[in-house]
Amino acid sequence: MTDPDRRPDPDALLASLPRPRGRLKLFFGAAPGVGKTYAMLAEAQEKRAQGLDVLVGWVDTHGRADTEAMLHGLALLPRRQLDHRSKTVAALDIDAILARRPALVVVDELPHSNAAGSRHPKRWQDVEELLASGIDVYSAMNVQHLYSLRDIVSRVTGVEVAETVPDHVFDQADEVRLVDLPPDDLLQRLAAGKVYLPEVAERAAANFFRKGNLIALRELALRRMADRVDGQMKAQRATQQAAPVWATRHGLLLLVDGRFGADSVRQCQRLARQLGAAWHAVWVDDGHTSGAQRAAALAALQQAAEQGATTLVLSGQSTPRLLVDYARRHNLSLLAMAAPQARPRLQRALQQHAGDLDLLLLSGQAPAAGAQRWLQWPQWQLSRQGWLAASLLCVAITVLASPLHGVLEPTNLVMFYLLGVLWVAVRYGRGPAALSAVLSVALFDFFFVQPHFSFAVSDVQYLITFAVMLIVGLVAGQLVASQRHTAAQARQREAHTRTLYEMARELGVALLPEQVGEISQRFLHASLGANVRLWLPPDDEDGVLQPQAGDALGEDAAIVRWCYDHAAPAGIATHTLPQAPCLYLPLKAPMRTRGVLVLRVAEPAMLGEPDNRRLAEAVAALAAQTLERLHYIAVAQQTLVAMESERLRHSLLAALSHDLRTPLTALTGQAETLQRQLAREASPHAAQAATLQAQSQRISRLVTNLLEMARLQAGGVTLRRDWLPPQELFGSAIAALGSATASHRLQVDAPLSCPMLYADPILLERLLVNLLENALKYSPAGSTITLTATASAQHIVLSVADQGRGLPPGDPDTLFTAFTRGERESAISGVGLGLAICRTIADVHGGRIAAANLPAGGACFTLSLPLAPQPALDFDPENLQ
Repeated sequence: MTDPDRRPDPDALLASLPRPRGRLKLFFGAAPGVGKTYAMLAEAQEKRAQGLDVLVGWVDTHGRADTEAMLHGLALLPRRQLDHRSKTVAALDIDAILARRPALVVVDELPHSNAAGSRHPKRWQDVEELLASGIDVYSAMNVQHLYSLRDIVSRVTGVEVAETVPDHVFDQADEVRLVDLPPDDLLQRLAAGKVYLPEVAERAAANFFRKGNLIALRELALRRMADRVDGQMKAQRATQQAAPVWATRHGLLLLVDGRFGADSVRQCQRLARQLGAAWHAVWVDDGHTSGAQRAAALAALQQAAEQGATTLVLSGQSTPRLLVDYARRHNLSLLAMAAPQARPRLQRALQQHAGDLDLLLLSGQAPAAGAQRWLQWPQWQLSRQGWLAASLLCVAITVLASPLHGVLEPTNLVMFYLLGVLWVAVRYGRGPAALSAVLSVALFDFFFVQPHFSFAVSDVQYLITFAVMLIVGLVAGQLVASQRHTAAQARQREAHTRTLYEMARELGVALLPEQVGEISQRFLHASLGANVRLWLPPDDEDGVLQPQAGDALGEDAAIVRWCYDHAAPAGIATHTLPQAPCLYLPLKAPMRTRGVLVLRVAEPAMLGEPDNRRLAEAVAALAAQTLERLHYIAVAQQTLVAMESERLRHSLLAALSHDLRTPLTALTGQAETLQRQLAREASPHAAQAATLQAQSQRISRLVTNLLEMARLQAGGVTLRRDWLPPQELFGSAIAALGSATASHRLQVDAPLSCPMLYADPILLERLLVNLLENALKYSPAGSTITLTATASAQHIVLSVADQGRGLPPGDPDTLFTAFTRGERESAISGVGLGLAICRTIADVHGGRIAAANLPAGGACFTLSLPLAPQPALDFDPENLQ
């Protein structure tokens, strides 16, 4: 027996099992104030009353009394306090929630951006972590915060929404509850102060909360919910076999043919637009249509595709069953066709198989009677070879059966002729099979039925034999030919599928764009007999497209460029330059167009076949995705090389800087001592000593820059902020440069009323020193350098302006890149690190630095820093003695 003391604890075992993912319920509204938070807290109260452990992680009531009342009795999580830009801000404490592990946590304002120092930048990412740990979450959001609707909301309301939630968060929520309120009621709540405080409500009513805006937002919210429910309905239908059509929303299915295709497409397009419904267009290829009728039907399908329809060619003999299966598979409730197409037999079959479909008959002008009879006549494919083969086979069977006459019963000889009919049907099609059946009856009557060598019949029973033989021959021939047609289409589609599979497998290991072109050429030539060449852009992606090596196909470079720029097909079988001898397909990848595939076939009519056209487009898509993969592989390799080079360069700079600093310190000190000694002695070598001292100081500043850049890029920056006036900052920067400023006039414009800066004094001094040194180098001796400090409502702006030759042509922002200089070849010394250090220091302070040319000449560098609340003085300056 098992020792009960050694048995594992069941609770411990259950606790050790991984918890399933939590459930997310969203309370979704059209605008603030519709009652999302109230409804969310009301449901939380219901869950608490049912005994569920409910925790309120974050709720903002915005001063609404009724919402605050709903918090009574709920457990509230203390908010985490973070220091952000000299302020204390509250944040959601995820660790406390995970430690407590409640059954349900309420986290309001899903699109909220977290303060710096939080684990995730967005609150929806906090919710994702809570769900992954098995905790159910209630949250709320408005329609304007959906990322896909951000631009639409901006155009409607004129307000740019900064905080958004990815659509997949909304789509993957386990439950979404729409909290709706009519615009008039919402405006009344706003006016009554139930949405915002009175001073805020007045501004909101004049801007975002206009009635037109609220109506548009409400429609967006309702449509987004309808799309979500429609997606759930389709997913549910997909789990059921042969589910009937659920007419929850209109969907049209158009049956086109070669006689009324154009009229039917136009009428169905208008009807779909009026109903706001999706529509599909199909053509049933039963193998009985003529070449002209087939071409007209394919043209109608192409026209429908251009007007936004989903098109497909269905193959088979049972038109009603094919239509019903397609309609049910895509949940299309309306079946439309031209009135002359809806023959009584077709209508009866549709009523029998699909009582859940509505049949819509479209008016259409029938062609002339003669032409109609010709179009309705089957395409017998009576080629000369088929005629001759059918005739010779019937004669051969007659000759071979003659010795058997008298040995076998005449009815048994009929089987030989039926075999011949079947063979002709398989080999040459319906027309020769029908001819073979007629000839077989005639020859059997003439040679094997008494009286011989006459078409007279002495026994009436042979008339039945002739009729059955003719009917069986014709029907068998038709069936065999139909199956032959269907089998040929199946083989073609299987060959296309195999081609795409093998091509995808080879493209998966391709490493060069030339291999992509060679593989595309090989597979399309094997499938369609087509010649292919790729036109790809150069590395800079802005130059002229260049063709890959290979035989010219008669391409037009202008058409290639148009296809690339518009990302649309052109050439043969399209509506853009259809007279061109080639088909131009853009290589559209997920991120951008990667080039153009040019295709030329010997028989242009082949590209009119939907299957062939889809094969070419699929090959182009595979080639585009492969080219994009190769592009990003190259980018990744270049990035790795650049990162490694940058790391080695930083390591080398740091090592050199540390090794140079000690001797440079001694050299600078000795140079200064020597210069002073020679100056006291009035030595003629005092000028050389002064030059030695200036150059040693310049090299020392260069080494300091190298060390500073290595430290900043290593991420070892810890700001030691303090309050400092701009005047003191300018003075310390000028003093740090010492005698280097003697050749220029310095003008400081920093009024005493300018607010103080809350920043790291050492780093800001380094920034100003670099800006001043840059101005000294690039402005002539004797010119004026102006240092200015100004303040606005939110920023303090420090600027350094010179009277030099100004910034070089091009983007001024590139000057702040490490090891970048305005002039690559210049007599002015420098390695291009000073401005890069300035940019890094500005970034760590949350500021921005920019450069521009002055209208009167010269350059101006501007540093904009956030204005912090000024500290309170702990003394009275008026009572100072």
